[in-house]
Amino acid sequence: MPAATKIKVLECIRQGQIGGGESHLLSLVENMDRNRFEPVVLSFTPGPMVDRLKEMGVETHVIYTERPFDIFKWKKVKDFIRDKKIDLVHAHGTRANSNVLWASKKLQIPVIYTIHGWSFHPDQKMIVQKLRIAGEKYLTSKSDLNISVSKSNQQSGKEFIKSFHSEVVNNGIDLQKFNPDKPHKDIRKKLGISTEEILVLFIARFTHHKQPLTLINAFSKALKNYPEMHLLMVGDGDQKDQATQLIQSLNLEKKITLLPFRQDVPDVLASADIYVLPSLWEGLPIGLLEAMSMQKAIIASNVDGTSEIIENNVNGILVQTDELIENTANAIVSLCKNKTLRQAYQQKAKETIAEKFNASTMTRQIEQLYLDVFKNKANK
Repeated sequence: MPAATKIKVLECIRQGQIGGGESHLLSLVENMDRNRFEPVVLSFTPGPMVDRLKEMGVETHVIYTERPFDIFKWKKVKDFIRDKKIDLVHAHGTRANSNVLWASKKLQIPVIYTIHGWSFHPDQKMIVQKLRIAGEKYLTSKSDLNISVSKSNQQSGKEFIKSFHSEVVNNGIDLQKFNPDKPHKDIRKKLGISTEEILVLFIARFTHHKQPLTLINAFSKALKNYPEMHLLMVGDGDQKDQATQLIQSLNLEKKITLLPFRQDVPDVLASADIYVLPSLWEGLPIGLLEAMSMQKAIIASNVDGTSEIIENNVNGILVQTDELIENTANAIVSLCKNKTLRQAYQQKAKETIAEKFNASTMTRQIEQLYLDVFKNKANK
């Protein structure tokens, strides 16, 4: 291909809702060098991310499926890739790769696979875990290049898949978008949350591995020691109804506010004092990075991925996953009672992102991998 011709890259994602992988894709596309690359996005469900990309003028399409390895969609995907004259496919996550890999290989188009988090986890039933490992082994072995978003993400892959190889590219944050010094909307006023209360924030999917129910129980315990708090939980997922019921059973409707996913995440973050992420596992959580960029004091579980970002008692607090409710409650109370410590963590969090997790740096690294893979294909 002549040097002046742009490389047309298909960015594939499992869903149009906003989550870690989706935020990563948005940052990547926003920062991509349009003189050398032309991004096209394929999502397998509609949603606000799709709407946002279209607003940005990025060509974006939906081929609907919520199933991994959905063989009934593979021909449609193949026709789409061929019709769009795609040069390179970048799949974000297991479900996306499982539904584009066959088509890409049939068309002899190279595939890059970013593992934002493995589909297998320690708390799965043995048969489910083995099936997931087999699926990931297939996807990683057939992709031309694998990208791990953290060293621990890479290491966990090697532990279960002996043949696994990857390049590590940390997730990055747009420091202009997630800038605490910019003016922001007054979210507290809109929600009727007093400026006198310390606002604790959770922005994540309401799923088991993010532990929203644990956070609600921990917050309930913490309130008994420090009542001048409010918890704002932003997101959607299969545990959202359970969360609503738990809040009602604990009589916390006036102390906990639930909201769906929003597009004004920097404004929501600007309103908060403390960000809590009590996950059971993580790749490299983008929501956490965004909160740190917005200078929030962090409480997070001591799990792989997160522990590469947070240094305990330096730029946040890491809590152990055993007795997670008790540990999280204690951490919330300690930060609420100690404003000086809270402010120190907030400043250190912002510095960490500026130094290590910049979206521009991330994008340049990925672009170089695009060029390397494309060059290797041309030389074969």
